[in-house]
Amino acid sequence: MQGWVIIAIVAIAVWGVLRFNRDHNANRNQSDSADRQALQEAERERDELRQRVQVLERIVTDANTPESRKIKEISEEIENLRDN
Repeated sequence: MQGWVIIAIVAIAVWGVLRFNRDHNANRNQSDSADRQALQEAERERDELRQRVQVLERIVTDANTPESRKIKEISEEIENLRDN
């Protein structure tokens, strides 16, 4: 009779360990899915920020080209002539 009791205890312990592992793995899979979604969101935001930086770089560099300086000078001359 004691042999059956030991077998029952071992069976219950194995069942508990298997159930714990199954539940733990399910939670980890949900966490992995959330991590993947967060990573995708961060990558999308990074790409948007890169595009914004490119636009700002273009604005800064276009304002400092010789052509843009010449246009600005001509515009200022026209405004000065209008004022006179």
